[in-house]
Amino acid sequence: MTSPKRHTTLKYSSIVFVTAKLSVKPHLIDATLFFSPTSGGVRRYLLAKHEWLNQHSKLRHTLFVPGPHDRGGKGGIIEFGSPLLRAGYRCPVRLRALRRALTELRPGLLEAADPYLMGWQVAAVARRLQVPCIAFCHSDIIGLAEHRLGQVGGTVAARYLRSLYGRFDLVLAPSALVANRLSDAGIEDVAIQPLGVDPNIFSPLHRDPHLRARLGLSPDIRLLVFAGRCAPEKNVNDLIVMTKLLGKGYHLLIIGSAPDPVANQYVTRLGYLGSPAALAATLSACDALVHAGRQETFGLVALEAMACGLPVIAYAAGAMPELIDSTVGELAPPTGPLALADAVRRAFEKDTAHSGRLARERVLQRYTWDITLSKQLHHYARLLHQPLTKTTLNLLPAT
Repeated sequence: MTSPKRHTTLKYSSIVFVTAKLSVKPHLIDATLFFSPTSGGVRRYLLAKHEWLNQHSKLRHTLFVPGPHDRGGKGGIIEFGSPLLRAGYRCPVRLRALRRALTELRPGLLEAADPYLMGWQVAAVARRLQVPCIAFCHSDIIGLAEHRLGQVGGTVAARYLRSLYGRFDLVLAPSALVANRLSDAGIEDVAIQPLGVDPNIFSPLHRDPHLRARLGLSPDIRLLVFAGRCAPEKNVNDLIVMTKLLGKGYHLLIIGSAPDPVANQYVTRLGYLGSPAALAATLSACDALVHAGRQETFGLVALEAMACGLPVIAYAAGAMPELIDSTVGELAPPTGPLALADAVRRAFEKDTAHSGRLARERVLQRYTWDITLSKQLHHYARLLHQPLTKTTLNLLPAT
C-alpha cells in the first residue's frame, strides 16, 4: 500500500532563519553527476541557481561536480577527479576521498541532484555531520524503468528510491508528474519545485536578425527549432520525419550535439550552444519550438523558448501539459510524427506572434528565477531552522 500524497506546501511569507553566528554564512553544497560540458537542464539550473543565490541571498553556495581532475574553488565550483563514462558524463570512484572532500567543506545544508552514486554519498555525509539534506529528483526513474522493463522494473526502481530518499529530509520534484510518482511509491516529504528562466537573457529583444540569412532561408519559411540533448528519449527522429510530412514551407533547426547525420533538406543541425545568450538569440529568431519527448520531467527548454516569445508544440506526455496549452502552443497526441505535424499546422493557423506573447507572459508570471528560487529558499528555511538555535539570520532576498 502506498502512502497518501504529501506534497509539501509552504506559506511564502517572511521566514527567519537561525544560525550559530551572524558572521558565518550557512553553506549550501549542490552535488551531482549531471554536469557534463554539454549536458542540459540540470546543469543550466545549477549554474543559474548559483549565480542567483550569490546575488540575492545570504547563503554561501558551492557546486560539487565530477571533472577530469581534482580542481576546486574558482567561481564556487569544485571538480572532483572522476573517469569519463559517456556523453561527457563522469562518475567518481574514490568514494572515501569524495566523502572526505564534502566533509571538509563544512556544509550546513547538502543537496543531491541525482539519485545515483552522488546521492548516496551526500546522504552519508549529511548523516555523519548531522546536517539537513535535500534530494532533487530531476528524473522519472520509476517511469523509465516501467517503460523499459515493465511493471517489475518499476517496482524495483520504486524500492530503490524509497531506500535512497528515506535518508533525506526533503525530496524536491520539478513537476507534479514526478511528485505524484514518488508519492505513489511511498516516498514521503515530497515538494514540487519548478525550475525557472532568466527573462532578461531569454527575451525577444535578443533575437539574432541574421540567422535566416546564414541558414539560406527566405523570410516566408516557418522556422521551427528544437534544442537539447539528442538522446533516444528526445525522439529527434520524430521531428525529422515530421518535417518530411510538413514539406515545403517549413524548416527545422536542431540545436545540440549529436552524431547522427541529417538526411533531409528541411533540417539544419547546429552544434551545442553552451552560452545562454547564444541560445536565447537563436531561439528568438525562430517561429516556434517543437519537442518530441514523451518522458520530460519538466521541460526547461520549452520555458526558455516561451520566454523568448515562441509558442511551443509538444506531445501531450510527461510534464509538458503542465507548461503548455492551446493559448501558448499546441499539444499533440503522443502517437508519432503525423500527430506532431498536425499540431504544427494548427499552431500556425493561429496568430503565432500572439501565442508567443502569451507564452512569455506566462513565464513572467510563474517561472522566473526570482519566483522559483525564492520559493526554494523557503524550503531551506524550514530545514535550517531545525538543528540551529539562538541567533537569527534572514537569508531571503530583500524585498
